[in-house]
Amino acid sequence: MLYAKIAVGLPVSGTFDYLVPEAMARTIKPGARVWVNFGNRRIIGYVVALAKKSQVKNLKPVLELIDKHPLLDRKLILLTRKIADYYCCSWGEAIATAIPEALRKGKKGDVSIFPELHPGKIETSPLFVEVIHDLDGRARWDTYLSEIRTCLKNKSSVIILLPDIPDALKARARLNEQLGVKAHLLYRKQPEELEEWLKLSSPEAKVIVGTRSAVFAPLTNLGLLIIDEEENFAYKQDQVPHYHAREAGIMRAKLEGFKLILGSRAPSLESFYLSRAKGARYTLIPRKKEYPEIKIIDTRHLAFAERKSKAILSKLLEEALYSVLNEKGKSLLFLNRKGFATSAACHNCGKTLKCPRCNLSLVYHFKEDILSCHYCNFKLPPPKICPQCNAGYIKFSGTGTEKIESELSRIFPQARIKILDNKDFNLGDTDIAIAGSGVIKQTELDFDLIAVLGIDNALNHVDFRAAEKAFGLLAGLLALTHKKFFIQTSFPAHHCFQALLKKEVNFFYAEELKQRRQLAFPPYKHLAAVKLRGKKEDKVEETALLLFNRLTEERQGKNKNIEVVSVNPSNPPKLRGNFYWQVLLRSKNALTLSVFLKNNLKGFRHSGIIVTVDIDPL
Repeated sequence: MLYAKIAVGLPVSGTFDYLVPEAMARTIKPGARVWVNFGNRRIIGYVVALAKKSQVKNLKPVLELIDKHPLLDRKLILLTRKIADYYCCSWGEAIATAIPEALRKGKKGDVSIFPELHPGKIETSPLFVEVIHDLDGRARWDTYLSEIRTCLKNKSSVIILLPDIPDALKARARLNEQLGVKAHLLYRKQPEELEEWLKLSSPEAKVIVGTRSAVFAPLTNLGLLIIDEEENFAYKQDQVPHYHAREAGIMRAKLEGFKLILGSRAPSLESFYLSRAKGARYTLIPRKKEYPEIKIIDTRHLAFAERKSKAILSKLLEEALYSVLNEKGKSLLFLNRKGFATSAACHNCGKTLKCPRCNLSLVYHFKEDILSCHYCNFKLPPPKICPQCNAGYIKFSGTGTEKIESELSRIFPQARIKILDNKDFNLGDTDIAIAGSGVIKQTELDFDLIAVLGIDNALNHVDFRAAEKAFGLLAGLLALTHKKFFIQTSFPAHHCFQALLKKEVNFFYAEELKQRRQLAFPPYKHLAAVKLRGKKEDKVEETALLLFNRLTEERQGKNKNIEVVSVNPSNPPKLRGNFYWQVLLRSKNALTLSVFLKNNLKGFRHSGIIVTVDIDPL
């Protein structure tokens, strides 16, 4: 008799034994999909192993074999197992996230990607990681192209990951043009995702460009994985399993023995730490442009008239803008807040108009004359009277890009001013541009003056990664000018700004790592966020407190290397009609956290409350 060990794409631990019918015994292989009865449902299962014995009696038979050939080879099956162990999810959930949606739904794909599976133990390989710190902003692509050419010469295949689809499309066009090979494109919800995925069985499929999920592309003889803009938070999946492409890439590189390149203008603290403490190679590419003049404008010490009028632009910045205008130059004002005003409140009773689904302040957009929630896109026309006290005056406060545009038009009536949005970055004859974080990707732009406004909002977030995120923004903006770079802030001594003034980016990393070590934050410790959500606020809170007490008691026994840190509302605490709480845990080892939570969440059930686990949350 033959038995199949099958993982299912449900939040259940372990694998399940099924009897393989005689007619299927010669064709079923690990890595294939099957239909099975699970409870009272007929669902898709993933064969992860075959055995001649089983300890379970009265087994159900496999109902149907979907794949004549395996979709995943032994190394990718093992990779999904490692993903499941690390990120506290089931093996089946990890496999499901590694394959196209159409395959998860049972569509057949009769292409032999892995025609032959070789039995035996898989040995892990030495890990070779290179962290490329590209201060120039574009030069790392020369290194990428050189490494890709070497791989193709050696008849190895390559995967290049980009944080979003537009970037992936640009990269594919670049590779097709400069390498003369056809680069395949792979991303989730791609109309032809299954077709492209199955094409990887072709010997001609040597170069794959894609977003986060392409890290699982089923290529044979993989020689190189490049993760560009590796610090980008798009590489972290926001659904179960909450894997990060960088960590998945490291796991796969250890299994298959290929080279991993992590490239960025401002590497993540995790990647920088890899180069300092874990032996990864670190390559610093200096700026080709001349380093700009940097000025930090301390908003605490503005003139009395500026403070009293609550001026958006300091006099020093106004004068600098005048100077660039007179010289027919181009300026950029950076503010990462859309709209005109970030808050609308009654002048009489003080009631703030908030989104009913997210309980967050609605942002006022002047051009559309609408109040909008930037989380769920709820929209509301501005009321003429206060809905609470019926007073007739709604006051708008806070600063967005539209208000900056209005203020600039008042101060510089002769200037041509334009807000650059994510669809249009064409400067044309613009004198002063206003933009958010999307402008950082426009590496072909070059401004005579860049002024950073509202950076304190990024630094003031309740987030231990706040400084890292702010520094990433500044590093990206710095690559867009070689003349003048102004920052308005009330924290001029912050190491984000001091690193720029000293022209030593590694000063920031050294100081930030020092603080992370003192506070026992990543990359020195791993965090796990157990997230709870539901429609009833009091029930979510009650369940979160109950879980916190339960985990605290369990930790006091045999798990003293785990710290149950806190229980609190998430940020934001309400989103799209659901209330959120989280329990935060900490340990030196992510696998220890995952095992502890799997064991202690197994029997934890509360009606109406959804519980998920995020290892290494961002």
